[in-house]
Amino acid sequence: MKRPDWYKYGWSLDIKNSSWTEDTENQVDFVIKALDLSGGERVLDLACGYGRHALVLARRGFKVIGVDITPAYIEDVTQNAAKENLPAQFILSDIRDVSFENEFDAVLNLADGAIGYLENDEENLKIFDVVAKALKPGGVHFMDVCNAEHARRYFPKKHWEVGEKSLALAQFEWDEITRRMTYGGWDIPYGEPAKRPGIVMKDADPVRLYDLPELEGILRQRSMEVFAAYSDYYGKPATHREIQLMVCSRKV
Repeated sequence: MKRPDWYKYGWSLDIKNSSWTEDTENQVDFVIKALDLSGGERVLDLACGYGRHALVLARRGFKVIGVDITPAYIEDVTQNAAKENLPAQFILSDIRDVSFENEFDAVLNLADGAIGYLENDEENLKIFDVVAKALKPGGVHFMDVCNAEHARRYFPKKHWEVGEKSLALAQFEWDEITRRMTYGGWDIPYGEPAKRPGIVMKDADPVRLYDLPELEGILRQRSMEVFAAYSDYYGKPATHREIQLMVCSRKV
């Protein structure tokens, strides 16, 4: 059985070669548009990974702080930001442990942003507490998660994605009682002999998923109001037919 703190382990810079990282510039474009950012705002990127979004934002003039629990990611992104003299700072920490208050114009949880990764519902809700506390009044939040309503209707299922460097395969299963998705993913690089995946579904990552009404309620309890929801980074409205759910909200 997967250990409850699985999210602390197994992350490496190999993720840079994953096909789903190839759309980063477009994703940043969409976030800026969806949140109506003008440039220069202070942005907090929670579970920033190796900083693929944070670095792009910093290059465009935003003042960025990124937080992640993986030492290799923070070391890599800190070095890359320093090389370019970017207005960005990166903190090695569990995102539950940061204590910003009324400091940021925007907070981001992208590529899940660790939402739903933690040990239980109580711990997962602490991420939303961090978001609401960190935002200035009127500040905005963008999250990109998987949609529980899609999982309920369409899982189990398999998915494949053709990237520039590799073919990505994924398998999804669903537990309605715990509202957790189990996800296993494998990348097959082009031009190399395919290898049998080292992960089987019983060892795959369990993630607590939320649907839009549940997220609206969670945010409302923290004085935040949803003002838009999408199902991709091209502006398609949120729908149960798509696995992705992007939610924009504002601290009121």
